[in-house]
Amino acid sequence: MSDATSMAEDFASGRNDPVQALEQALEKAARSPSVFISLSTERARREAEAAVARWRAGQPLSRFDGVPLAWKDLFDVAGSVTTAGAAYRRHAPAALLDAPVVGLLCRAGMVSLGKTNLSELAYSGLGLNPHFGTPHNPHGLDQPRIPGGSSSGSGVAVAAGIVPIAMGTDTAGSIRIPAALNGLVGYRSSSRRYSRDGVFPLAHTLDSLGPLTRSVRDALTLDDLLHGRTRQHSARSLKGQRFVLAPQDVEPAVGNNLLRAMEQLKARGALIEERECPPFQATLDLIKHHGWLGAFEAFALHQALLDSPDAEQLDPRVRRRLEAARALPASQLIHLTDARRQLQQQLLDDLDGAVLITPTVAHVAPPLAALEADDALFVKTNLAILRLTMPGSLLDMPGVNLPSGRDAQGLPTGLLLSAPSGEDARLLRAALSVESVLNV
Repeated sequence: MSDATSMAEDFASGRNDPVQALEQALEKAARSPSVFISLSTERARREAEAAVARWRAGQPLSRFDGVPLAWKDLFDVAGSVTTAGAAYRRHAPAALLDAPVVGLLCRAGMVSLGKTNLSELAYSGLGLNPHFGTPHNPHGLDQPRIPGGSSSGSGVAVAAGIVPIAMGTDTAGSIRIPAALNGLVGYRSSSRRYSRDGVFPLAHTLDSLGPLTRSVRDALTLDDLLHGRTRQHSARSLKGQRFVLAPQDVEPAVGNNLLRAMEQLKARGALIEERECPPFQATLDLIKHHGWLGAFEAFALHQALLDSPDAEQLDPRVRRRLEAARALPASQLIHLTDARRQLQQQLLDDLDGAVLITPTVAHVAPPLAALEADDALFVKTNLAILRLTMPGSLLDMPGVNLPSGRDAQGLPTGLLLSAPSGEDARLLRAALSVESVLNV
């Protein structure tokens, strides 16, 4: 499937139109179990028909006028229930208003197809959901494999060619992980880059928003739309651009694909320093020995739920993970918060304008069945899959997953470009340049 930019070019030339694109998306969605929790069919058709009229008049609202997109079911979309992937929210009142980011892209003419599935309350990196089903990774041809989470449906909706863009959220890796496991571009923004109003939260200081796409240029254009800008983007030369490649313990296919990508960058003049990034490593160690800041925040957010009869409706695995933070000491929270501030400054000093490169996930998508059957394996795999993305979240680093290749079974691997908090624009430009030379 083409990316959103190519689709819009087809609209402009008359080779395709938004109504045809929408109907194709709806057909594919109907053939894709558990990817969507709800579809906004009537709204989407109204939006697509209006976009057709604008393109025929030569007056599109934006470069993405008429392009269909999907929303992780944490975003309020007027007229739809925001379930957060939880059974207890199935019958919650429908949203009265679009979340601000939904409204901005609607006013740019984009077509809201529906709400995608996710890990319940966005609290897992694997993407399993016992209430609404688990969408299967489209690359798992040998057996069903996990989609990655928590933005599972958003990742599969793009990977399966239903829509070219799906919005997700990322608290510990929930955009970057499904992007890596599904062979997509996934952009985690700095937490303050986009409005989070009207988006069901998990951890207020760690939550961030961003798209899963088929190209960096689509992520850049979407970023422009959300900031009211209109710009043309082209990849810059990599000559002299600085990167720090921090070594990590990963599966052979992940490591080999990453090293091959580095050789391609070096051949184009990129300056790659292969060394540890001490603040990143210190953050890994901090999380390992002192816990996860998001656990405190998620428990505080959901304590009333956990103390209510509705707790019985929760996925037992999610409930146990939330409850585990109930007895954590306040001193641990204070230590994590203080260490976070110090490490953010150390990261800024250590990188000194360079972009950090790490693997996104240390392994390819594991089989689904074993994780559904084995609680201990679920916990172990969830920790492993989140390990390399959690430091970036704790340090509020914007991050872009790029596909780095496949393993022998055709399963995607990913590499992660990250920068200090707030340096999103520079990171996205670097990602565009890196993407342009990768041969995957």
